Amino acid sequence: MPMESPLHGAAELCRLDAAELSAAYRSRTLSPVEVANAAMDRAEAVNGDLNAFTFIDRSGAIEAAIASERRWRDGTPLSEVDGVPTTLKDIVWVNGWSVRYGSTTTPATPYREDAPSVARLRAAGAVFVAQTTTPEFGWKAITDSALFGITRNPWNSSKTPGGSSGGAAVAAAVGAGVFHLGTDGGGSIRIPASFTGIVGHKPTFGRVAAFPSSPFGTVAHIGPMARSAADAAAMLGAMSGRDLKDWAQGVGRLPPLDGDDPVVLKGKRIGYWSEPPYGSVDPQVAAVVDGAVARLAEAGAIVEPVSLPGGDLLDLFHHHWFTGAAARVAAIPEADRERLDRGLIEVARAGAAYTSVQLVQAQIRRGEFGAAMDRMLAEFDFLVSPGTALPAFDAGLEVPAGGGFGRWTEWAGFSFPINLSQQPACVVPCGFTSEGLPVGFQIVGGRGEDARVLSAAAALEAIFSVQASKCA
Repeated sequence: MPMESPLHGAAELCRLDAAELSAAYRSRTLSPVEVANAAMDRAEAVNGDLNAFTFIDRSGAIEAAIASERRWRDGTPLSEVDGVPTTLKDIVWVNGWSVRYGSTTTPATPYREDAPSVARLRAAGAVFVAQTTTPEFGWKAITDSALFGITRNPWNSSKTPGGSSGGAAVAAAVGAGVFHLGTDGGGSIRIPASFTGIVGHKPTFGRVAAFPSSPFGTVAHIGPMARSAADAAAMLGAMSGRDLKDWAQGVGRLPPLDGDDPVVLKGKRIGYWSEPPYGSVDPQVAAVVDGAVARLAEAGAIVEPVSLPGGDLLDLFHHHWFTGAAARVAAIPEADRERLDRGLIEVARAGAAYTSVQLVQAQIRRGEFGAAMDRMLAEFDFLVSPGTALPAFDAGLEVPAGGGFGRWTEWAGFSFPINLSQQPACVVPCGFTSEGLPVGFQIVGGRGEDARVLSAAAALEAIFSVQASKCA
């Protein structure tokens, strides 16, 4: 028999967080089936305008939700997030789903294996409702592809939601699910979080296992996207852990994600990183973030201006990202490469032009930068910065028109350095531009300190009091 449930409007269901859902499932006032249907209805309702989903798995989700309902009824849930509706980016393997990496060059054959992060979410009882869009092979910080078209921002559909986890960000913002799996190799979780007013967390490298290995190497992370820091923390807890398929993960001996007291910002020493390594900050973004930093000081934090160490970080990142793109393109049959995104081909050619000596030298420089960042995060409790240097710009463009940028990396300077150094970083909304576009605020902690960063992000949410959700 289905759980006894009062009437709930779709909009109400789509606003509930993971803790509220688990409490409702336990009390049998809500059914995972009802919630999964509401999430998928919401996805279908917005997809024509926003193009955030490549696939909505109505039959698979309902089957999983029925099983979850049975477990809650019997008092045997797999975890506290059993039955929580979840989306997965079209870049991670999912058993039974076609995973296209946003590319016309990939086969539509369903996979027969879950990626480790997906397997852990499945084992926790998460209900997979839909697959979200990505640009081709996740190579850029906006979301469009020849296969699935242009994904649009729910705050203004003429604007980009960012990328490469743009579809996941839109899904979170509009309430089409609670947990949303993203990947972040240069800002691909945090940039769309900033552009769409949600929470996005790039974990410490190795916190979440990755398989198969990314051609972009150890700058690539897998992490949670949600409408609150609490939901991001709950999702990260479910998807984290050691997996022997991922050698780069190391032995997995990171500090636990639970058990710490909530972070109190009063008295914390915080470094304010206000200038990106390339370009400048949009005046409206600067004003909103400066105001948010002032709120931290009012809350008793000790805020000091800082600059990042490391010299030319844009050049350093290009050595890693562009060579990764070259490796990705080299794996595609030559006859198919003419169908690839022209920008991907261009950066792959630039990557292929680096010599082996230059790449090794870049790896050494990266180690020096990472060590300097570890020392900085030993001196400060946290670093904070704008989530992005600019607000969302016109959809379909890699760089904003008239901005003088050549590649997306040039406007993503608050993101990619933290991929190089592998610290945890979380973006939360802190306000809006005069055009009503969200502005994100990034907080960075020492490696392994994901729990402290997410707890601090929750404290920031309370201080900023910004409700940026576009749920129905």
